[in-house]
Amino acid sequence: MKKIAVAESIGMVLSHDLTRIVPGEFKGPAFKRGHVISAEDIPILLSMGKEHIYVWEPPEGHIHENEAAERIARAITGADIVYSDPHEGKIAFKANSRGLLRINKSGVNHINSIWNMCLSTLHDNQPVEKGKTVAATRVIPLTIHASALSEVDEVAEKYGWIIKISDYKPFDIGVIITGNEVYYKRIEDAFGSTLKNKLDFFGYSIKEQTYLPDDTEKITQTVLDMHKRGRNLILVAGGMSVDPDDNTSGAIKDTGAKVITYGSPVLPGAMFMLAELEGTVIMGLPACVIFSKATIFDIILPRVLAGEKVSREDVTSLGVGGLCQVCEECRYPVCGFGKN
Repeated sequence: MKKIAVAESIGMVLSHDLTRIVPGEFKGPAFKRGHVISAEDIPILLSMGKEHIYVWEPPEGHIHENEAAERIARAITGADIVYSDPHEGKIAFKANSRGLLRINKSGVNHINSIWNMCLSTLHDNQPVEKGKTVAATRVIPLTIHASALSEVDEVAEKYGWIIKISDYKPFDIGVIITGNEVYYKRIEDAFGSTLKNKLDFFGYSIKEQTYLPDDTEKITQTVLDMHKRGRNLILVAGGMSVDPDDNTSGAIKDTGAKVITYGSPVLPGAMFMLAELEGTVIMGLPACVIFSKATIFDIILPRVLAGEKVSREDVTSLGVGGLCQVCEECRYPVCGFGKN
């Protein structure tokens, strides 16, 4: 680019957008890249503090920031992601469907390690609605060498995907609510309505719900029966602590299911269980699911609904960020809980 005094710029072509700020009223481009400066523009430019402007004279092998942003966007945009036109060198990415936002953290870090690259995203593994802005990119200078963009292409190819939306998959859901106090109607059940509301949010319904006493054999057999009837997500609520009457975790183990984890480094939700039985996902839910707005269940459920295979390592990695701050007004998932 070539630096020209504003007073001598009539007839010149702007090489980048020029932002104008009117406090409390406006912030945006007063002049767009490619604009031809006229005599009428000079007072406006001077009022914006522009004594000089750049005209477009790219060094050999360099690419303008807008084109660079478009090339990055084409390389990293994955399933159900759309991106905007460049605005002052920046491109925003939006979810094109409702689902689980997936961010390849290693891929993003690799791209940002390339000199003069900027790729900012939301956290991985969070539910998003269609139209949600999930990421943005730009290059730092007004021009960048084409070789840097070739590196971005290589990174995207290496990792396979960088940003995408995983759609929610079909699930046939069964719920088993355990506990003598509920079964014998000593207290009113609170699990049923809580789980219904959480599943409603994602567009799912409970196909089958039953109540059982704290009887290991009955819980085990009911899980097996639901599995045989095609329930491929079974939520077993209650009875997850170490009290002598709490038998749910043992009952789930007795089904022959592979226990992925019993216990998590998340509070609330330490007594959570995740298991898998011939393709059926089984979750043992502690009582905190009733009382707390956000728990381990809220972190893991969207991943399961999106068809993600949640591993023990996935759960154990939640310790950093796994402590809920119990805010007076819960804003989850717009907070740090469950994110690392």
